[in-house]
Amino acid sequence: MDEVYTTVSTKGQLVIPAAIRQQLGIKPGTRVAIRQEGSRVIIDPETLAAKLRKIDEMCGYTAGGPSGTEILLEDRRLERERELREEESW
Repeated sequence: MDEVYTTVSTKGQLVIPAAIRQQLGIKPGTRVAIRQEGSRVIIDPETLAAKLRKIDEMCGYTAGGPSGTEILLEDRRLERERELREEESW
């Protein structure tokens, strides 16, 4: 999308152009997160579509690391070995 300009009011308010609001599903009452990244201001709407995009972005985030299931199974195996040693020592 091409850049669209808007002006900040004396109260610090700005209007998000209708085309952008429609594309992002921003409606009256939609909460938005505002953060600074360097010299940029990022406005991130809290819509279902935005939440789904964040989930998609995180897909594969832990790829290459150990599986949570594998870690739990290894912990349980070690715990069971310890239990068996304790039973044998009785």
